[in-house]
Amino acid sequence: MTASTNRHSAPLRVALVEDQREVRESWARLVSSFPDFDCVVTCATGEEALRVLPELRPDVILMDIFLPRMSGIECTARLRALLPEAKIVILTASDDDEMVFLALEAGADGYLLKRTEPEALRSALWDVVHGGAPMSSVIARLVVESFRQKPRGPADTVRLSAREEEILLLLSRGFTNKEIADQLGVSIETVRSHLKHIYEKLHVRSRAEAVARYMTARIPRG
Repeated sequence: MTASTNRHSAPLRVALVEDQREVRESWARLVSSFPDFDCVVTCATGEEALRVLPELRPDVILMDIFLPRMSGIECTARLRALLPEAKIVILTASDDDEMVFLALEAGADGYLLKRTEPEALRSALWDVVHGGAPMSSVIARLVVESFRQKPRGPADTVRLSAREEEILLLLSRGFTNKEIADQLGVSIETVRSHLKHIYEKLHVRSRAEAVARYMTARIPRG
């Protein structure tokens, strides 16, 4: 974790959660170069963010998705409960549509790609602190297209946790238990335990049935 000095009279406080050191330091410098913002802290893992950010209470949290062990999606869900006033914006390289919806359902206020230009990032930070929901154009298109689909009825929904949805997403892509464990940085036994709960919630008895259920209805997080 690193911290910067308040260089402005009343800057908006930004926290950055990113596991790659060079990327983390580069984005921190960029944010602190904006006249109205200050990157007050950076965290390399979701676990570190959960320890540090509740006390610092930043105005905005920029969150990567692919973090070691705890994913940015799970970290977002937990921080949303701990810091309801903070704005959380996903800042990642992934424009996968399922990841987008998992992040938004976990409580993210916006979703930006890492190729976002500096001025667009500054505008997005201003937007989110004033009640907006900034999204890169390709992400906004995915959201718009989702609203064009036929809405699901209450009977078609099952409530899963953010981690359960991540596992089900990887399952739908053909990942083995070991591959899922490696991707999420957890043990195979943890994956098996989550799968057991998923099967129980979906009222299914196999991976194939779980995937079939997932493919027919996107399941909102609960």
